[in-house]
Order: sequence, then structure tokens, then C-alpha cells
Amino acid sequence: MKLLIKGMVCDRCIYVLTEEFPKLGLAVVDIRLGEVVVKGPAVDEPLIKAMLQKNGFDLLYSKEEKIVERIKTVVESGIQRRVDTGEAQKFSTLISKELHRDYDSLSALFSTVEGATLEKFIIAQKIEKVKEFLVYTDQSLSDIAYALGYSSPAYLSNQLKKYSGFTSSYYKQIRRDKLAVMKDFL
Repeated sequence: MKLLIKGMVCDRCIYVLTEEFPKLGLAVVDIRLGEVVVKGPAVDEPLIKAMLQKNGFDLLYSKEEKIVERIKTVVESGIQRRVDTGEAQKFSTLISKELHRDYDSLSALFSTVEGATLEKFIIAQKIEKVKEFLVYTDQSLSDIAYALGYSSPAYLSNQLKKYSGFTSSYYKQIRRDKLAVMKDFL
């Protein structure tokens, strides 16, 4: 059974659902962002839906919702590609190319379905990646800004503060606290 899932935007989402479906007696055959293929005994849709919602996901139903989930997947993979390869590509071009549609119409659809602009979503996803780098790596803000294609560390710093409410120092302190706890534990 193939399920299209709303809210899957990162590897942690894949991990969570890989752990959760077996609890319903369903084996995960294939899983990728926005999509899970499971097999096993018949399970009521309300039970699957309840498990998904408990974990911050939902089933996709409308064609528009499916397109928006594909857009989100493209954004996440575009950010990761930028980090992995340093390849700079405009999201408008990437999204349009991947979905074989005009960017303006996709952006308008995204705003209608999500209630927020696609540009804000892209920024939010990049900020999540920045927070991840600050907490889980020792990279400097300059390195992170370069990796994610920001024009300057100052611009990234301002955007981080604007969208998260916290400075890079706050997230670096979380990293130091985690390392201190680990050091004490070992």
C-alpha cells in the first residue's frame, strides 16, 4: 500500500515513520520524503491517520496537497544538495524544473494550500538547517553562510534572529551544553 504523507521534509521524518509503522503491524517496504510504501495486514485508515497526526504528519488527499508536498521535498533536497556540493541554484528554477510547471503558479498554489508563501517556507527550511549546523557541528557562522549560499554571515545572522528569535550564540551554547553533558556522562 502506497501512502502519500504530508509533513515529511527531512531525514528525521523518515526515521520516525520507519519506527512507527511497524508498531501498527506494517512493514516499511520503501520510504522517501512524502511517500511510504508499506505491506502487512489491513489496517484501518483512521488508525494510520491517528499515528501520523500524533507524529506531526497527515495523509495527503487532494492533487494540490500532493503538489505542495513535492515542492517541499524539492526544497529540502535543494538545500541538502547545496550543502553537499556547493552547487548554487535558484529555488524558482529548481522547483519549476522538477515539477515541470511555471514557478509563479506553483508559488501561488503553495500559498493557497499552506497559508504562507513559498519564499517564507524556503527561508524557514534554511534556518532549520542553520540551527542544525550550529548545534551539531563546530562550523562557524561564516562557513554555514557560505555552505547555504547566504551573501554574508551578517545577513544570515539577521535572518536567524528574525525567524527563530535567537542568535547564533544561543545555538552554540546548546552545543556546548550538550558536549558538557556528554563529557560528564563518559
